[in-house]
Amino acid sequence: MLPRASAPPAAWPLVALFTAGYAAPYLLPTVVGRLDAHLPLSPAQAGVIGTALLLGSATAGFTLASRIPRHGPRPLARLGLLLAVAGYGTAAASTLLPLVVVGAVVGGFGSGTATAVAAAGIAGQRDPHRTSALGLLSVSAAAGALYLTLPRLGGGHGLPFAAIALVAAAVWPATGRLDGPGAAAACGGGGAEPGRGRLPYPRAGVVLAGCLMLWSLAQNALWGVSGRIGAQQAGLSEVTLGMVFAAALGAGLLGVSAASALGARLGRAVPIGVGTALIACCVVLSSSARGLGSFAAGEILWNALYPVVLSYAIGLAAALDPRGRWAVLAGSASSLGVACGPVTGSLLAEGAGFPGMGLVLGGLLLAVAGPMTAVALHTGGRPLTAGSVRRRGGAPAAVLAAGAGTPSGAVPRVGAAELRVAEVSVRRLPRRILLLSPAARRARERARAQV
Repeated sequence: MLPRASAPPAAWPLVALFTAGYAAPYLLPTVVGRLDAHLPLSPAQAGVIGTALLLGSATAGFTLASRIPRHGPRPLARLGLLLAVAGYGTAAASTLLPLVVVGAVVGGFGSGTATAVAAAGIAGQRDPHRTSALGLLSVSAAAGALYLTLPRLGGGHGLPFAAIALVAAAVWPATGRLDGPGAAAACGGGGAEPGRGRLPYPRAGVVLAGCLMLWSLAQNALWGVSGRIGAQQAGLSEVTLGMVFAAALGAGLLGVSAASALGARLGRAVPIGVGTALIACCVVLSSSARGLGSFAAGEILWNALYPVVLSYAIGLAAALDPRGRWAVLAGSASSLGVACGPVTGSLLAEGAGFPGMGLVLGGLLLAVAGPMTAVALHTGGRPLTAGSVRRRGGAPAAVLAAGAGTPSGAVPRVGAAELRVAEVSVRRLPRRILLLSPAARRARERARAQV
Protein backbone atom coordinates (compact mmCIF):
# COMPACT_ATOMS: atom_id res chain seq x y z
CA MET A 1 0.00 0.00 0.00
CA LEU A 2 1.33 3.41 -0.97
CA PRO A 3 2.07 5.93 1.79
CA ARG A 4 -0.32 8.80 1.75
CA ALA A 5 1.23 11.93 0.27
CA SER A 6 1.42 14.84 2.65
CA ALA A 7 -0.37 18.03 1.72
CA PRO A 8 1.91 20.83 0.54
CA PRO A 9 2.63 23.48 3.15
CA ALA A 10 0.66 26.71 3.21
CA ALA A 11 2.01 29.35 0.85
CA TRP A 12 2.06 32.41 3.11
CA PRO A 13 4.72 31.15 5.59
CA LEU A 14 6.98 30.36 2.63
CA VAL A 15 6.34 33.82 1.18
CA ALA A 16 7.24 35.41 4.52
CA LEU A 17 10.40 33.32 4.80
CA PHE A 18 11.29 34.18 1.20
CA THR A 19 10.95 37.87 2.06
CA ALA A 20 13.27 37.57 5.06
CA GLY A 21 15.87 35.69 3.01
CA TYR A 22 15.89 38.07 0.06
CA ALA A 23 15.78 41.31 2.07
CA ALA A 24 19.58 41.55 2.31
CA PRO A 25 20.30 41.18 -1.44
CA TYR A 26 17.56 43.69 -2.27
CA LEU A 27 18.99 46.25 0.15
CA LEU A 28 22.58 45.65 -0.96
CA PRO A 29 23.12 49.06 -2.65
CA THR A 30 22.21 51.02 0.47
CA VAL A 31 24.20 48.61 2.68
CA VAL A 32 27.35 49.04 0.58
CA GLY A 33 26.79 52.76 0.15
CA ARG A 34 26.45 53.40 3.88
CA LEU A 35 29.48 51.25 4.68
CA ASP A 36 31.48 53.37 2.25
CA ALA A 37 30.11 56.65 3.61
CA HIS A 38 30.18 56.05 7.38
CA LEU A 39 33.14 53.68 7.91
CA PRO A 40 36.80 54.14 6.91
CA LEU A 41 36.40 51.99 3.80
CA SER A 42 36.95 52.50 0.10
CA PRO A 43 34.12 51.61 -2.33
CA ALA A 44 35.92 48.38 -3.26
CA GLN A 45 36.37 47.43 0.41
CA ALA A 46 32.70 48.10 1.12
CA GLY A 47 31.87 45.90 -1.85
CA VAL A 48 34.01 43.13 -0.36
CA ILE A 49 31.91 43.22 2.83
CA GLY A 50 28.77 42.96 0.72
CA THR A 51 30.33 40.03 -1.09
CA ALA A 52 31.17 38.34 2.22
CA LEU A 53 27.55 38.72 3.33
CA LEU A 54 26.23 37.12 0.16
CA LEU A 55 28.87 34.38 0.19
CA GLY A 56 27.55 33.40 3.61
CA SER A 57 24.08 33.20 2.08
CA ALA A 58 25.30 31.01 -0.79
CA THR A 59 27.21 28.74 1.60
CA ALA A 60 24.03 28.10 3.58
CA GLY A 61 22.17 26.99 0.47
CA PHE A 62 24.86 24.58 -0.70
CA THR A 63 25.18 23.16 2.82
CA LEU A 64 21.45 22.58 3.38
CA ALA A 65 20.36 21.40 -0.08
CA SER A 66 19.92 17.75 1.01
CA ARG A 67 19.33 18.30 4.73
CA ILE A 68 16.01 20.14 4.71
CA PRO A 69 13.81 17.01 4.28
CA ARG A 70 15.72 15.18 7.01
CA HIS A 71 15.74 17.90 9.66
CA GLY A 72 12.44 19.53 8.75
CA PRO A 73 11.84 23.10 7.58
CA ARG A 74 10.68 24.55 10.91
CA PRO A 75 13.89 24.13 12.98
CA LEU A 76 16.11 25.17 10.07
CA ALA A 77 13.98 28.23 9.36
CA ARG A 78 14.10 29.29 13.00
CA LEU A 79 17.86 28.74 13.10
CA GLY A 80 18.27 30.91 10.02
CA LEU A 81 16.14 33.71 11.43
CA LEU A 82 18.03 33.62 14.74
CA LEU A 83 21.36 33.88 12.92
CA ALA A 84 20.02 36.73 10.78
CA VAL A 85 18.81 38.71 13.79
CA ALA A 86 22.01 38.10 15.76
CA GLY A 87 24.37 38.74 12.85
CA TYR A 88 22.74 41.83 11.39
CA GLY A 89 22.04 43.18 14.87
CA THR A 90 25.73 42.90 15.74
CA ALA A 91 26.75 44.61 12.50
CA ALA A 92 24.26 47.40 13.16
CA ALA A 93 25.27 48.01 16.78
CA SER A 94 29.06 47.95 16.33
CA THR A 95 31.47 50.37 14.69
CA LEU A 96 34.42 47.97 14.98
CA LEU A 97 35.22 46.74 11.50
CA PRO A 98 35.90 43.07 12.47
CA LEU A 99 32.55 42.82 14.28
CA VAL A 100 30.77 44.39 11.32
CA VAL A 101 32.31 41.85 8.95
CA VAL A 102 31.56 38.87 11.22
CA GLY A 103 28.01 40.07 11.81
CA ALA A 104 27.44 40.50 8.07
CA VAL A 105 28.71 36.98 7.32
CA VAL A 106 26.66 35.36 10.11
CA GLY A 107 23.58 37.31 9.08
CA GLY A 108 24.15 36.31 5.46
CA PHE A 109 24.28 32.63 6.47
CA GLY A 110 20.98 33.11 8.28
CA SER A 111 19.40 34.77 5.24
CA GLY A 112 20.63 31.94 3.04
CA THR A 113 19.15 29.36 5.40
CA ALA A 114 15.77 31.08 5.26
CA THR A 115 15.96 31.30 1.47
CA ALA A 116 16.88 27.60 1.15
CA VAL A 117 13.96 26.48 3.31
CA ALA A 118 11.59 28.73 1.36
CA ALA A 119 12.89 27.44 -2.00
CA ALA A 120 12.46 23.81 -0.96
CA GLY A 121 8.93 24.49 0.24
CA ILE A 122 8.02 26.42 -2.91
CA ALA A 123 9.15 23.47 -5.06
CA GLY A 124 6.62 21.28 -3.23
CA GLN A 125 3.71 23.61 -3.98
CA ARG A 126 1.09 22.73 -6.58
CA ASP A 127 1.96 25.96 -8.46
CA PRO A 128 5.61 26.89 -7.71
CA HIS A 129 5.60 29.82 -10.14
CA ARG A 130 2.67 31.50 -8.43
CA THR A 131 4.20 31.08 -4.97
CA SER A 132 7.60 32.39 -6.09
CA ALA A 133 5.88 35.35 -7.75
CA LEU A 134 4.10 36.12 -4.48
CA GLY A 135 7.45 35.95 -2.66
CA LEU A 136 9.06 38.38 -5.09
CA LEU A 137 6.02 40.62 -4.81
CA SER A 138 6.35 40.67 -1.02
CA VAL A 139 10.10 41.34 -0.93
CA SER A 140 9.81 44.05 -3.60
CA ALA A 141 7.11 45.82 -1.57
CA ALA A 142 9.13 45.58 1.65
CA ALA A 143 12.35 46.77 0.00
CA GLY A 144 10.55 49.63 -1.73
CA ALA A 145 9.09 50.83 1.56
CA LEU A 146 12.53 50.66 3.18
CA TYR A 147 14.16 52.60 0.34
CA LEU A 148 11.62 55.37 0.91
CA THR A 149 12.03 55.31 4.69
CA LEU A 150 15.75 54.81 5.39
CA PRO A 151 17.07 58.04 3.78
CA ARG A 152 14.68 60.09 5.94
CA LEU A 153 15.80 58.41 9.16
CA GLY A 154 19.44 59.38 8.76
CA GLY A 155 21.75 57.33 10.93
CA GLY A 156 25.02 55.66 10.08
CA HIS A 157 26.00 52.36 8.56
CA GLY A 158 23.87 50.29 10.94
CA LEU A 159 20.39 51.36 9.85
CA PRO A 160 20.09 48.99 6.83
CA PHE A 161 21.44 46.10 8.93
CA ALA A 162 18.90 46.88 11.65
CA ALA A 163 16.09 46.95 9.09
CA ILE A 164 17.04 43.50 7.74
CA ALA A 165 17.21 42.14 11.30
CA LEU A 166 13.73 43.52 12.05
CA VAL A 167 12.31 41.87 8.93
CA ALA A 168 13.77 38.53 10.07
CA ALA A 169 12.32 38.97 13.56
CA ALA A 170 8.89 39.85 12.16
CA VAL A 171 8.81 36.61 10.15
CA TRP A 172 9.42 34.39 13.19
CA PRO A 173 5.70 33.70 13.98
CA ALA A 174 5.20 32.32 10.46
CA THR A 175 7.60 29.45 11.15
CA GLY A 176 5.01 27.87 13.45
CA ARG A 177 3.06 26.82 10.34
CA LEU A 178 5.99 24.87 8.88
CA ASP A 179 6.53 21.13 9.34
CA GLY A 180 8.61 19.86 12.23
CA PRO A 181 11.60 17.50 12.10
CA GLY A 182 9.55 14.28 12.06
CA ALA A 183 7.04 15.21 9.38
CA ALA A 184 9.03 13.99 6.38
CA ALA A 185 9.79 10.62 7.95
CA ALA A 186 6.16 10.15 9.00
CA CYS A 187 4.91 10.84 5.48
CA GLY A 188 7.58 8.75 3.86
CA GLY A 189 6.72 5.60 5.76
CA GLY A 190 9.36 2.92 5.54
CA GLY A 191 10.85 4.11 2.27
CA ALA A 192 14.17 5.70 1.55
CA GLU A 193 15.52 8.44 3.73
CA PRO A 194 14.06 11.84 2.80
CA GLY A 195 16.36 13.93 0.62
CA ARG A 196 18.28 10.90 -0.66
CA GLY A 197 18.23 9.62 -4.20
CA ARG A 198 19.55 10.63 -7.57
CA LEU A 199 18.87 14.12 -8.84
CA PRO A 200 16.64 14.12 -11.94
CA TYR A 201 17.72 16.03 -15.06
CA PRO A 202 21.39 16.29 -13.99
CA ARG A 203 22.66 18.01 -17.15
CA ALA A 204 19.81 20.47 -17.37
CA GLY A 205 20.11 21.25 -13.66
CA VAL A 206 23.85 21.91 -13.86
CA VAL A 207 23.42 24.15 -16.92
CA LEU A 208 20.59 26.05 -15.26
CA ALA A 209 22.53 26.51 -12.01
CA GLY A 210 25.65 27.72 -13.84
CA CYS A 211 23.69 30.14 -16.02
CA LEU A 212 21.77 31.46 -13.02
CA MET A 213 25.07 32.13 -11.25
CA LEU A 214 26.34 34.24 -14.18
CA TRP A 215 22.90 35.82 -14.67
CA SER A 216 22.77 36.92 -11.03
CA LEU A 217 26.40 38.07 -11.13
CA ALA A 218 25.61 40.43 -14.01
CA GLN A 219 22.47 41.74 -12.32
CA ASN A 220 24.10 42.44 -8.98
CA ALA A 221 27.31 43.79 -10.45
CA LEU A 222 25.18 46.67 -11.68
CA TRP A 223 22.90 46.69 -8.62
CA GLY A 224 25.91 46.99 -6.31
CA VAL A 225 27.17 50.15 -8.05
CA SER A 226 23.82 51.67 -9.04
CA GLY A 227 24.05 54.11 -6.15
CA ARG A 228 27.48 55.27 -7.33
CA ILE A 229 26.26 55.63 -10.92
CA GLY A 230 23.35 57.76 -9.78
CA ALA A 231 25.42 59.91 -7.42
CA GLN A 232 28.67 60.29 -9.39
CA GLN A 233 27.64 60.02 -13.04
CA ALA A 234 24.01 61.18 -12.99
CA GLY A 235 24.49 63.72 -10.16
CA LEU A 236 21.57 62.65 -7.95
CA SER A 237 21.20 63.16 -4.20
CA GLU A 238 20.61 60.33 -1.72
CA VAL A 239 16.92 61.24 -1.36
CA THR A 240 16.45 61.29 -5.14
CA LEU A 241 18.28 57.98 -5.44
CA GLY A 242 16.00 56.49 -2.80
CA MET A 243 12.95 57.67 -4.74
CA VAL A 244 14.30 56.19 -7.98
CA PHE A 245 15.03 52.86 -6.31
CA ALA A 246 11.60 52.83 -4.67
CA ALA A 247 9.96 53.55 -8.03
CA ALA A 248 12.05 50.80 -9.60
CA LEU A 249 10.95 48.30 -6.97
CA GLY A 250 7.38 49.49 -7.44
CA ALA A 251 7.75 48.66 -11.12
CA GLY A 252 8.99 45.28 -9.96
CA LEU A 253 5.69 44.83 -8.13
CA LEU A 254 3.82 45.47 -11.37
CA GLY A 255 6.09 43.08 -13.24
CA VAL A 256 5.61 40.28 -10.73
CA SER A 257 1.85 40.86 -10.74
CA ALA A 258 1.84 40.61 -14.53
CA ALA A 259 3.91 37.41 -14.40
CA SER A 260 1.55 35.90 -11.83
CA ALA A 261 -1.45 36.77 -13.99
CA LEU A 262 0.25 35.47 -17.14
CA GLY A 263 1.14 32.17 -15.50
CA ALA A 264 2.17 29.41 -17.90
CA ARG A 265 0.39 30.70 -21.00
CA LEU A 266 3.69 31.38 -22.77
CA GLY A 267 5.61 28.55 -21.11
CA ARG A 268 8.92 29.36 -19.46
CA ALA A 269 11.25 29.68 -22.45
CA VAL A 270 9.82 32.91 -23.86
CA PRO A 271 9.78 34.91 -20.59
CA ILE A 272 13.28 33.71 -19.65
CA GLY A 273 14.93 34.22 -23.06
CA VAL A 274 13.24 37.43 -24.19
CA GLY A 275 13.24 38.89 -20.67
CA THR A 276 17.00 38.32 -20.26
CA ALA A 277 17.70 40.00 -23.62
CA LEU A 278 15.63 43.04 -22.60
CA ILE A 279 17.40 43.18 -19.23
CA ALA A 280 20.74 43.35 -21.09
CA CYS A 281 19.51 46.45 -22.93
CA CYS A 282 18.37 48.04 -19.65
CA VAL A 283 21.77 47.36 -18.06
CA VAL A 284 23.53 49.20 -20.89
CA LEU A 285 21.08 52.11 -20.65
CA SER A 286 21.37 52.48 -16.88
CA SER A 287 25.17 52.23 -16.77
CA SER A 288 25.59 54.92 -19.44
CA ALA A 289 23.06 57.35 -17.91
CA ARG A 290 24.14 61.00 -17.52
CA GLY A 291 20.98 62.39 -15.99
CA LEU A 292 17.86 61.60 -14.01
CA GLY A 293 15.71 60.61 -16.99
CA SER A 294 17.93 57.95 -18.54
CA PHE A 295 19.05 56.61 -15.15
CA ALA A 296 15.48 56.31 -13.85
CA ALA A 297 14.27 54.75 -17.11
CA GLY A 298 16.99 52.11 -17.09
CA GLU A 299 16.54 51.25 -13.41
CA ILE A 300 12.74 51.13 -13.55
CA LEU A 301 12.56 48.99 -16.71
CA TRP A 302 15.30 46.71 -15.42
CA ASN A 303 13.63 46.17 -12.04
CA ALA A 304 10.29 45.55 -13.74
CA LEU A 305 11.78 42.72 -15.82
CA TYR A 306 14.20 41.22 -13.28
CA PRO A 307 11.64 39.62 -10.90
CA VAL A 308 9.58 38.35 -13.84
CA VAL A 309 12.49 36.36 -15.28
CA LEU A 310 13.60 35.29 -11.79
CA SER A 311 10.15 33.93 -10.94
CA TYR A 312 10.10 31.79 -14.09
CA ALA A 313 13.67 30.62 -13.42
CA ILE A 314 12.73 29.60 -9.87
CA GLY A 315 9.69 27.78 -11.22
CA LEU A 316 11.86 26.01 -13.79
CA ALA A 317 14.32 24.85 -11.12
CA ALA A 318 11.40 23.67 -8.97
CA ALA A 319 9.98 21.71 -11.91
CA LEU A 320 13.25 19.77 -12.28
CA ASP A 321 12.82 18.10 -8.87
CA PRO A 322 9.61 18.08 -6.79
CA ARG A 323 11.71 17.56 -3.63
CA GLY A 324 13.20 21.00 -4.13
CA ARG A 325 16.86 19.99 -4.33
CA TRP A 326 17.47 21.64 -7.69
CA ALA A 327 15.56 24.71 -6.50
CA VAL A 328 17.89 25.02 -3.49
CA LEU A 329 21.04 24.33 -5.52
CA ALA A 330 20.06 26.74 -8.29
CA GLY A 331 19.15 29.35 -5.70
CA SER A 332 22.50 28.85 -3.99
CA ALA A 333 24.32 29.20 -7.31
CA SER A 334 22.36 32.38 -7.87
CA SER A 335 23.40 33.60 -4.42
CA LEU A 336 27.02 32.85 -5.32
CA GLY A 337 26.65 35.04 -8.39
CA VAL A 338 24.98 37.70 -6.28
CA ALA A 339 27.90 37.51 -3.86
CA CYS A 340 30.48 38.07 -6.59
CA GLY A 341 28.42 40.87 -8.13
CA PRO A 342 29.50 43.88 -6.02
CA VAL A 343 33.22 43.16 -6.37
CA THR A 344 32.84 42.43 -10.09
CA GLY A 345 30.93 45.66 -10.60
CA SER A 346 33.47 47.69 -8.64
CA LEU A 347 36.43 46.20 -10.53
CA LEU A 348 34.78 46.66 -13.92
CA ALA A 349 33.75 50.23 -13.06
CA GLU A 350 37.28 51.13 -11.98
CA GLY A 351 38.88 49.46 -15.01
CA ALA A 352 36.47 50.30 -17.84
CA GLY A 353 34.19 52.98 -16.40
CA PHE A 354 30.47 52.67 -15.86
CA PRO A 355 29.53 52.54 -19.60
CA GLY A 356 32.18 49.90 -20.33
CA MET A 357 30.98 47.87 -17.36
CA GLY A 358 27.45 47.98 -18.76
CA LEU A 359 28.57 46.67 -22.15
CA VAL A 360 30.44 43.75 -20.55
CA LEU A 361 27.50 42.82 -18.32
CA GLY A 362 25.02 43.15 -21.18
CA GLY A 363 27.10 40.80 -23.32
CA LEU A 364 27.27 38.29 -20.47
CA LEU A 365 23.49 38.35 -20.10
CA LEU A 366 23.00 37.74 -23.82
CA ALA A 367 25.47 34.84 -23.62
CA VAL A 368 23.51 33.02 -20.88
CA ALA A 369 20.08 33.73 -22.36
CA GLY A 370 20.48 30.94 -24.94
CA PRO A 371 21.36 28.06 -22.58
CA MET A 372 18.67 29.06 -20.10
CA THR A 373 16.09 29.11 -22.89
CA ALA A 374 17.29 25.70 -24.09
CA VAL A 375 16.86 24.21 -20.62
CA ALA A 376 13.36 25.66 -20.42
CA LEU A 377 12.46 24.18 -23.81
CA HIS A 378 13.99 20.79 -22.98
CA THR A 379 12.46 20.25 -19.56
CA GLY A 380 9.34 22.35 -19.24
CA GLY A 381 9.20 25.36 -21.49
CA ARG A 382 6.27 24.33 -23.70
CA PRO A 383 2.92 26.04 -23.11
CA LEU A 384 0.67 24.21 -20.69
CA THR A 385 -2.59 24.07 -22.62
CA ALA A 386 -5.87 23.17 -21.01
CA GLY A 387 -6.03 19.44 -20.48
CA SER A 388 -2.30 18.86 -21.04
CA VAL A 389 -0.59 16.03 -19.21
CA ARG A 390 2.89 16.40 -17.70
CA ARG A 391 4.51 13.23 -18.94
CA ARG A 392 7.34 12.31 -21.28
CA GLY A 393 4.90 12.19 -24.19
CA GLY A 394 5.41 15.93 -24.61
CA ALA A 395 3.25 18.12 -26.82
CA PRO A 396 1.75 15.25 -28.92
CA ALA A 397 0.52 13.58 -25.74
CA ALA A 398 -1.01 16.86 -24.63
CA VAL A 399 -2.82 17.22 -27.96
CA LEU A 400 -4.18 13.67 -27.74
CA ALA A 401 -5.22 14.18 -24.13
CA ALA A 402 -7.17 17.30 -25.04
CA GLY A 403 -8.68 15.85 -28.21
CA ALA A 404 -12.31 15.14 -28.86
CA GLY A 405 -13.72 12.06 -27.21
CA THR A 406 -11.31 12.10 -24.30
CA PRO A 407 -13.18 11.70 -21.00
CA SER A 408 -12.88 14.97 -19.11
CA GLY A 409 -12.52 13.24 -15.77
CA ALA A 410 -9.48 11.26 -16.93
CA VAL A 411 -7.37 14.35 -17.61
CA PRO A 412 -5.97 16.23 -14.61
CA ARG A 413 -6.35 19.96 -14.38
CA VAL A 414 -3.40 22.23 -15.13
CA GLY A 415 -1.39 22.71 -11.96
CA ALA A 416 -2.79 19.64 -10.24
CA ALA A 417 -0.37 17.55 -8.20
CA GLU A 418 1.02 14.57 -10.06
CA LEU A 419 0.17 11.11 -8.82
CA ARG A 420 2.92 9.07 -7.25
CA VAL A 421 4.08 6.11 -9.30
CA ALA A 422 4.76 2.98 -7.29
CA GLU A 423 7.41 0.49 -8.37
CA VAL A 424 5.97 -3.03 -8.08
CA SER A 425 8.36 -5.97 -8.15
CA VAL A 426 7.01 -8.97 -10.10
CA ARG A 427 8.43 -12.46 -9.46
CA ARG A 428 9.47 -14.14 -12.67
CA LEU A 429 7.73 -17.51 -13.10
CA PRO A 430 9.79 -20.57 -14.18
CA ARG A 431 9.51 -21.55 -17.83
CA ARG A 432 7.52 -24.76 -18.40
CA ILE A 433 8.12 -27.27 -21.21
CA LEU A 434 5.00 -28.89 -22.74
CA LEU A 435 5.45 -32.67 -23.33
CA LEU A 436 3.16 -34.35 -25.89
CA SER A 437 1.48 -37.66 -25.26
CA PRO A 438 2.46 -40.64 -27.53
CA ALA A 439 -0.81 -40.41 -29.48
CA ALA A 440 -0.40 -36.67 -30.04
CA ARG A 441 3.21 -37.20 -31.11
CA ARG A 442 2.16 -39.83 -33.73
CA ALA A 443 -0.58 -37.52 -35.03
CA ARG A 444 1.91 -34.66 -35.46
CA GLU A 445 4.35 -36.96 -37.31
CA ARG A 446 1.57 -38.12 -39.71
CA ALA A 447 0.66 -34.49 -40.39
CA ARG A 448 4.27 -33.62 -41.20
CA ALA A 449 4.57 -36.68 -43.51
CA GLN A 450 1.47 -35.66 -45.48
CA VAL A 451 2.91 -32.18 -46.04
